[in-house]
Amino acid sequence: MFKRKDSALWWMSIRYNGKKIQKSLETSDKKLAKAIEAKIITDIVEGKYYEKPTGHNKTFRQLMDRFMKEHAPKVSGSMQKSYASSLKHLIPFFGDLNLLSISRKKISEYKVLRLDEGARPSSLNRELAMVSKAFTLALEDWDLISGNDKPFSKMPYERENNERDRWLTEDEEKKLLESCPEWLREIISFALNTGLRQGELLSLEWSRVSLFRKTILIQKTKNGKPKTVPLNQIAMDVIMRKSDEKVRKLNNDFVFVSSHGTKIDRHNLRRAFNNAVRTAEIEDFKFHDLRHCFCTKLAQRGVDIYKIAKLAGHEDIRMTQRYSHHCPESLRDGVEALEADYVLTTLEKKGQFATLQN
Repeated sequence: MFKRKDSALWWMSIRYNGKKIQKSLETSDKKLAKAIEAKIITDIVEGKYYEKPTGHNKTFRQLMDRFMKEHAPKVSGSMQKSYASSLKHLIPFFGDLNLLSISRKKISEYKVLRLDEGARPSSLNRELAMVSKAFTLALEDWDLISGNDKPFSKMPYERENNERDRWLTEDEEKKLLESCPEWLREIISFALNTGLRQGELLSLEWSRVSLFRKTILIQKTKNGKPKTVPLNQIAMDVIMRKSDEKVRKLNNDFVFVSSHGTKIDRHNLRRAFNNAVRTAEIEDFKFHDLRHCFCTKLAQRGVDIYKIAKLAGHEDIRMTQRYSHHCPESLRDGVEALEADYVLTTLEKKGQFATLQN
């Protein structure tokens, strides 16, 4: 018998008829563990022992519940917050899947989805690392899966490059909008003029729209803090057109809905968007990059970096500073402010010289 590192449980490992049998005895009591081991060995010799297919009755959600209860309390507070944040993305995708049905192909599908949503490689890597740790515990400590059922082992992580700054030129923007069906054109136009994330757009409800104030309220944001977004005339035109549709169709809670009057599915939106991008012959452009377009245009027009951060909902100003190189003219205003004292001093000197001449 033996104990694994960082585990209080006893394990057994024997080889019988050329087959290695290794399993948790599910107790930290050495005397009880020896008794359980002896019973298992007897059953093996008498042909009464068979291994149950591990993980056959456990879902991903159940695994992560145990992970958060038993492992998470052992890590730092910041890591616990990171785990909780990762679960918001992992559970909707893997939640009720049986552990044995989670394959590398399924994980690859998840990676594609998250990257299409605009997730940073570093964020995706944290999510994958968390699940990899959970599967390791499921294998080594909790005896929920076998060594062959660990799809996250040797799974390649994404190359981290969090300074992605892809934005559309005027020509690319025109081509993209021309390549879209009307419903998608309205969503893209609204995103380009509000900087909303995909989830914020699709979840926008009429109860959060103020036609009088020309604002919308985003209740659920990435940083958890509600934000009020002012609407320019382009965004207001979209809202007014959608408002007319609402009157015609009635009973629409969401601003952007499908032809059936239901909330637009994010997968359908992603497929339609990618098709439009291909039709417009635009390379390396994701839906989330529309946010970069929004911030970049503001910077190019000399909008203060702190205003951009506020409009984009960036809690950390460092997230916004990547756009500072787009606003050389606003930087010029900063250095030209120093000229005031120079001009005044120069004029005073000229005045003194004129007095001496007289």
